[in-house]
Amino acid sequence: MATGRTHRPATRSRGIPEATVARLPLYLRALTALSERSVPTVSSEELAAAAGVNSAKLRKDFSYLGSYGTRGVGYDVEYLVYQISRELGLTQDWPVVIVGIGNLGAALANYGGFASRGFRVAALIDADPAMAGKPVAGIPVQHTDELEKIIQDEGVSIGVIATPAGAAQQVCERLVAAGVTSILNFAPTVLSVPDGVDVRKVDLSIELQILAFHEQRKAGELAAGAVVPAAASRQETAAARRAAADQGPDGDVPAVMPT
Repeated sequence: MATGRTHRPATRSRGIPEATVARLPLYLRALTALSERSVPTVSSEELAAAAGVNSAKLRKDFSYLGSYGTRGVGYDVEYLVYQISRELGLTQDWPVVIVGIGNLGAALANYGGFASRGFRVAALIDADPAMAGKPVAGIPVQHTDELEKIIQDEGVSIGVIATPAGAAQQVCERLVAAGVTSILNFAPTVLSVPDGVDVRKVDLSIELQILAFHEQRKAGELAAGAVVPAAASRQETAAARRAAADQGPDGDVPAVMPT
């Protein structure tokens, strides 16, 4: 069985920009949905809309993969699914360890999307001795004392940290020392890692704060939009009063002719 320890994605060696790499999973998700509906081909405009990007950017991204589509036909959905999956390294098995099996860690363990996307949860690890042996998502939790052995035995190169912030850096260092070279960090802290180790941070509180910012801005725009018509209405009313004062009893002839 191929593992992430001996096979690495070719994106860096092929010079694909990081921004493009970050969009490839968006394209893959949209393409997978089309494939499940047995859609054979898709235009760049349709796929771009489904992925939430503009079509020019999509075509540029696909040019790095050597995929240009067919004029008047579009892109072959199944071939693009394979091409992007291969580029992302998803055509092989990637064993993953999740460290920290609290509420978040347990939720991640129960996520059904890992297996369908080329990831296998090889082990669940927690520092609490009371958790040892308890099954979560059908996998028995193991103590952190076993961390290094598990990584070596399972050939793990991707670690997920879902511990409290205070424990995250120590866990990170143990993962790296044992050979893990990619880390997905859910702990609310910034990790320090050596060169050659990739870290992706997922901070739910930051994402919520960004959403709160946008909600506040939208509320402000709505309030401003309500004030402007009210002010305009007051101005129109004043103008109407002035016009009425300048009109005669019949409303069509000025009561006082200008000199």
